[in-house]
Amino acid sequence: MPRLSVMPALAFAVSAALVVAATLSAVDRGPVAAPAARAPAPVSAAASESIVLAGGSFWGVQAVFQHLKGVESAVAGYAGGVTPHPTYEAVSGGRTDYAEAVEVTFDPRRIGLGDVLRVYFSAAHDPTEVDAQGPDEGRQYRSEIFAANPAQAKFARAYIAEIGAAKTFRQPVATKVATGARFYPAESYHQDYAARHPAEPYVAFNDAPKVATLKRLFPRLYRETPTRVAAR
Repeated sequence: MPRLSVMPALAFAVSAALVVAATLSAVDRGPVAAPAARAPAPVSAAASESIVLAGGSFWGVQAVFQHLKGVESAVAGYAGGVTPHPTYEAVSGGRTDYAEAVEVTFDPRRIGLGDVLRVYFSAAHDPTEVDAQGPDEGRQYRSEIFAANPAQAKFARAYIAEIGAAKTFRQPVATKVATGARFYPAESYHQDYAARHPAEPYVAFNDAPKVATLKRLFPRLYRETPTRVAAR
């Protein structure tokens, strides 16, 4: 996400509003259709399952999944690079191959992987943008799914193929899928950022509308009170 001190607040607000409008119109007819295939069963008997999702600023992606029923935690962080222990300064400066990402841990007895990915494609970001998202540009803002195992990756790739075949979006889906990526939690000041700073212009114009889209498109899955990292 940009440093607000670099751009005048009014100009930023106008450009951000235009970006949000374009993002919200990316889906031609409501939410992305549910995947046709059944999601893979969890690899263990543990109640929780995790997947790491990248789609622009992790503030907004985290905010969406914190409002999703069945999600136990949504942690902002970094994935997809090779240098150990990345920092926000390095990632945001484009000096690594990490993406801003969110580790979503959910209870598969309450919400399936299919619904998690459906929300990801429908509300959390615009999957047609390449190495960018809204006002943010660079590979650190790319659309990518970091699967926890090959079964998750196979399911995600099949779903992307379905979305493409259905021509859900006006442009091709740019989302990539990878496995084996290590996830590093971001610095504490990034956690729960949208929930803690709802009036900040970037959050108000870019992140809050995503949460509103989740509520509008998936009222059955929406919860008013978000789960917070700080509370864990």
